[in-house]
Amino acid sequence: MSFWDGKKVLVTGGAGFIGSHVVDNLVQKRGVARQDIVVPRSQDCDLRVFENCLRVVEGVDVVIHAATTVGGIKYNNENLATQFYNPNLINSQIVEAARLEGVEKFVSVCCVCAYPKDAPYPLTEDSLFCGRPEETHLGYGFAKRMMVPQAEVYHKQHGMNIVVVIPVNSYGPRDNFDKETAHVIPALIRKCFEDEQLVVWGDGSPVRDFLYVEDLAEGVVLAAELLNTHEPVNLGAGTETSVGQLVDLVVQLTGFKGKVSYDPSKPKGQPRRLASIERAKSLLGFRPHHTIEEGLRKTIDWYGGRHS
Repeated sequence: MSFWDGKKVLVTGGAGFIGSHVVDNLVQKRGVARQDIVVPRSQDCDLRVFENCLRVVEGVDVVIHAATTVGGIKYNNENLATQFYNPNLINSQIVEAARLEGVEKFVSVCCVCAYPKDAPYPLTEDSLFCGRPEETHLGYGFAKRMMVPQAEVYHKQHGMNIVVVIPVNSYGPRDNFDKETAHVIPALIRKCFEDEQLVVWGDGSPVRDFLYVEDLAEGVVLAAELLNTHEPVNLGAGTETSVGQLVDLVVQLTGFKGKVSYDPSKPKGQPRRLASIERAKSLLGFRPHHTIEEGLRKTIDWYGGRHS
């Protein structure tokens, strides 16, 4: 019997970037019937309202919680309190509602920006509370970090089977390409399609671990199936790419012919983010399948097909 047989699944944020790929994985790779997946929409189901949380978990066996308020470095830096308040409120209420409903499994999707700015590398799950998040993501970083103690205390007091995965920077089709709130990869891709000059924030030196969204979705679903500890688990590609290298790849793959420059007066974010995925390999058998070049090509082809 499959883990998913006979189960009703709630995917919060299931119409968004990560959540929609989780839904695709469940339907296409796990054989979950689409009618057995609940996907609330933010415009008519605000999860900051507790009654809405109670309503969406009714009759649900598994919750995959990917809903959050999304923003890149500019948005997070300009909305520190908002990005602390909203994710915290949503996380607190959906977990409590799921506990009251008696759901069988709850998976929280955290974020690598929860890690301390000065944590040793590669980032291991044991270093999550060894310092403050990077300043430009301070509110959001602390809010997402709270998912981990939340899982622990709900497990200890209520016996809840709640687990947390911590993805690195994810990207892919259906990402947020908004000019004001996009993360680095969709922002670069959009600029290469629309702008005559490409101005990159910072100096190009920060290093990131970029995970293609289909690989991330597989890790999230594996966590639902196999993970039974409140200790967090990183999901990453396990490779490093500097922003400068990323810019070169995006320019090459999009065929951008304009001028490329860097603005070191703008914040560049945390200097380095590479997550150890040894725990994910051991507990989940997790292995990402896409290189950064393969993932970027798929993402650019998707975006270009809709904006050419």
